[in-house]
Amino acid sequence: MANHSQFGFQDASSPIMEELVEFHDHALMVALAICSLVLYLLALMLMEKLSSNTVDAQEVELIWTILPAIVLILLALPSLQILYMMDEIDEPDLTLKAIGHQWYWSYEYTDFKDLSFDSYMIPTTELPLGHFRLLEVDHRVVVPMESPIRIIVTAGDVLHSWAIPTLGVKTDAIPGRLNQTSFITTRPGIFYGQCSEICGANHSYMPIVVESAPLTYFENWSSLLSS
Repeated sequence: MANHSQFGFQDASSPIMEELVEFHDHALMVALAICSLVLYLLALMLMEKLSSNTVDAQEVELIWTILPAIVLILLALPSLQILYMMDEIDEPDLTLKAIGHQWYWSYEYTDFKDLSFDSYMIPTTELPLGHFRLLEVDHRVVVPMESPIRIIVTAGDVLHSWAIPTLGVKTDAIPGRLNQTSFITTRPGIFYGQCSEICGANHSYMPIVVESAPLTYFENWSSLLSS
């Protein structure tokens, strides 16, 4: 959950988000080094008189041709690794289907015989004390902690996007098409997200809430809801 005046990412709650935050910090350090070098060279050129060494220097030209290529490789390799990890879905313990509508979400637990529900935002006038405005829903998605979860995302009308920042998940919901992704929650908690695709007048009123809980709690919740 983001806080007021927060500049960084939310606390990572999945291995993928931890990798994304680490790559973000890595890329920022590379950018900081490049900016520092460029500013130093600019200051040096302004303070020093031009000479033949600065006008014609093949060694310098060779360095500033090879160095950017090395920097791009240092950025590309970890980026490709994270992209591969985000697309990898290996034997999930639970499959969840999310269907976007104007303006609410429908969820189906496909591993259970009859476990599905609609998730609407709770209006501000009905919001319990201490809950978050425009983020709380009447039915949360409950998933077991530390278990691979596959989520299949689609839409029933227009384009939507199922996104949970703290889990590092963002998948477009397209009518007539199934997109899938996966995540693993590393700790118990309640994680908030919103539709990240402009889908109409009430686009900002279809939040997403995922509750990560121990396996025993999930089993009791699923048996109670499906009965």
